[in-house]
Amino acid sequence: MIKIVDLVKSFDGRRVLDKVNLKIKQGETMVIMGGSGCGKSTLLRHLIGLETPDSGHVFIKGIDITKKNENELIEIRKKYGMLFQSGALLNSLTVGENVALPLTEHTTLDPKIINIIIKMKLELVGLSGFENLMPSQLSGGMKKRVGLARAIAMDPEIVFYDEPGAGLDPITAAVIDKLIMDLSSKLGMTSIVVTHEMNSAFRIADRMAVLYNGKVVQIGTPDQIKKSEHPYVKQFVSGAPDGPEPLKREKGDYLKRLMGTYE
Repeated sequence: MIKIVDLVKSFDGRRVLDKVNLKIKQGETMVIMGGSGCGKSTLLRHLIGLETPDSGHVFIKGIDITKKNENELIEIRKKYGMLFQSGALLNSLTVGENVALPLTEHTTLDPKIINIIIKMKLELVGLSGFENLMPSQLSGGMKKRVGLARAIAMDPEIVFYDEPGAGLDPITAAVIDKLIMDLSSKLGMTSIVVTHEMNSAFRIADRMAVLYNGKVVQIGTPDQIKKSEHPYVKQFVSGAPDGPEPLKREKGDYLKRLMGTYE
């Protein structure tokens, strides 16, 4: 479904993606994980076509999207769904109007048909009957579920998830994880999940790719990642302070010492 070949991207002389290679199979859930600043979000933006690489290629179903212009990318993106980290709902629109947005913008469906689709998608995420509420009336987890309903409104072949559990309590995050797994299974979608949440990653992944310093340092099943002997992967999975990613201890920087912030 997706093939990334020797992808390179730099910002202000700093190489964020360093010859990334990755294949994602049709229908699988691929989790891309790594520490802050490792290139996860930059890689996601390339997959969506929001960034142009310095070199390398991104093939979606055999089509090299790095060679497409903006109008061509718009057509390709209609086959995508995207769950943003914050949910990214429009506060001036109702829940139903938010879910309907891709359909009203990109199709000529009759409003009655769109209303039926809205109800179906909200039911899939456990929010049947919520279409007339405003985003301000929803909890954080409910907003994520509405965002997910919008992401699948046009029955996409590929759904991208940017930190789906961010800002949620463990129970609500687990509910979102279960929804991702259920929807991928029921709808046969290919899912790409960017996260650094270990519990979530191991719950939902068919395979995982670990990024470090702009490179994919390991790809494997959750069990293979857990048993990895790669120094950074072991450190990342265990959350240990000692390893290739050192704890930052600047002289006089007491806050960073107390918070255990990594470089």
